[in-house]
This record gives sequence, C-alpha cells and structure tokens, in this order.
Amino acid sequence: MRIATYNVEWFDALFDADGRLLDDNEWSGRYDVTRGDQIWALREVFRAIDADLILVVEAPDEKPKRPSGKCLSQFAEFAGLRTTSSVIGFRNTTQQELVVLFDPKVVTAYHSPLGEPSGKSGSSDAPRFDTVFRWDIDNDYRNDPIRWSKPPIELSVRHVAGMEFRLIGVHAKSKAPHGAKDEVDMMRLAVANRRKQLAQCVWLRQRVEQNLSRNDDLIVLGDFNDGPGLDDFEVSQGLSGVEVVAGQDQQPRLFDPALLMGATMTTSRFRMEGGEVLEALLDFIMVSPEFLDRKPFWRVWHPFRDPEIRANERLRDALLTASDHFPVTLDFQI
Repeated sequence: MRIATYNVEWFDALFDADGRLLDDNEWSGRYDVTRGDQIWALREVFRAIDADLILVVEAPDEKPKRPSGKCLSQFAEFAGLRTTSSVIGFRNTTQQELVVLFDPKVVTAYHSPLGEPSGKSGSSDAPRFDTVFRWDIDNDYRNDPIRWSKPPIELSVRHVAGMEFRLIGVHAKSKAPHGAKDEVDMMRLAVANRRKQLAQCVWLRQRVEQNLSRNDDLIVLGDFNDGPGLDDFEVSQGLSGVEVVAGQDQQPRLFDPALLMGATMTTSRFRMEGGEVLEALLDFIMVSPEFLDRKPFWRVWHPFRDPEIRANERLRDALLTASDHFPVTLDFQI
C-alpha cells in the first residue's frame, strides 16, 4: 500500500464558486505561476505518486455550495486519478482544509475523532481537536488556552485485505512571525508562535499515546511546520515539536527516517523576499512500531535530491510548479 502527504500551495485558488477547475492563463495563488500551469503540474505529480491514500494539506476551502471534497473529485476526474473518494475532518476558516483522498477499491476511510469536547474552559487531557487544550506555554505556572486553526483529521482506515489502522493528518501552526512591525516585534512573535506550535505538538503526542494504549496501528503525517534542528529555539525548548510528537524521549516512539537525518533532508522550498531560496524539512509520515515489520519505504519527491526525479525533466518541472512543498510517500506491505 502507498500513502502520501502533500501540501498544495493555494489549491483553493484553482476552483470557481461551483467547484469547477479554473484551467486558464490567469494567475494562481503561487508566485509567477498561472492557474493552468499549476493544474497541469499537479496532474503530473498526483499521477506520478499514484498513492492509494493521500492527505491533501491546504485543500480547497469547505463551503456550503462548494465542498472541498467536490473540488478534489473534480480534480481527480480531470487528472485521471483513482483516488476519487474523499473525507474531511473538522472544518476550519483558513481556506486550507485537511482532506484525505483515497481509492475506494483499495481502502475505506471515515472521520473518527478521539477525545472529549473540552468546553470553553479547556482541558489538559487530550481533548477533541476542535476544542481547547490547556498548557503553560510561557512558564508562568498558569495554563494557557491552545486551539488549532486547522484541527487535525483523525481517520479509521481499512484495507480491502482486512488490515486496519488509525491515521492522524496534521497541519501545525507556522512559526513565521507574520505581521511583525520591526525586529523586536519579529522576535516576540517568533517566540510566541514557537511556543504555540510546541503546545499543539504536546497535545498531539497525548493523542498518539491514547491511540497506542489501545494497541492501534498508527500513522501520523502532514506538515508540522517544524523539524529537528530547524531553528535555534530548540536550545531553550529541548526538542523540536515533531520530535515531541514522535516521542523522542518516550516509549513507544513513532518512526520516520527523516527524524534521524534532520536538516540534511528537505521537503519544501521557499523563495524569500530577497530572491534567495530557503529549503526546510517540514513534512513527515511517522508510524507506530508495528509498521516496521511491514518493510516500510519512505520517499521524498524532491526534484533535485532524488536522482530518478532529477533525470525526469517533466516531473521535475511539475514538482517545482505545483507547490512550495514536495510530496512524501510511504510504501508498506499489507
């Protein structure tokens, strides 16, 4: 079986109010990329991945007259994909939904969230992801309310061969100091966002332990906006957020080989204001220990670091045009 996680930058901007693809020469949400070119590139990438199940990070916005799943079904039909079914978790208001596309002939998947609703006061014991978590983010001995702008999607997945597992799809808070007015404000926002992102990962780790205590086979995947060795704040915090989720100092641990490689592996590529390109490791597929017996194979579809892709000019160009992130896939035996 192959699963994938793919953050598609401004997927929402490729559809009209009725969920139809805008395959034209107008500008997309991506810098200097037309909607038609991005749609072409995404078709090439999704076809090449050919996954049984794909977590689409930054999926089209969920609207009453234009459901995200309808948009993705339109795209799947256009691209000739077999992942024609979709499932969405808790909706959000950011135009960046978390949606899973899957091949209904291979798997079934349905939204199956754990945790109790916390109420307005919040809970420090792994509440449901669309409610409030309480955690001391600034070491003042008072718990602060933490919310997800994009609540993780929790699925129960069953393969036609009978294998069942739990899946948690994630788009964690960005640490970027958006809206900073000066260098002092930039540092303040960067620290605050780093702490909120870490609190989300603590919450997520609680849910991981909840699943593992039930003896669930578990996959946690998505864009964590974080990675081991990614920034200097880890010195004060001790671990990156993604290492907290994996259980770096706890058992049982989740595994992704990228966690061992740190910043030497990258899954995203951003053009900065000055024109320079920044690469970062942000996207992961972490698995519970049982998956290690299924001969798992991870692949980052990087257009320059993967020799096979580098030699395939058509796919290489498509990956660069489609998004500022690259897909990550995991193959394993059923």
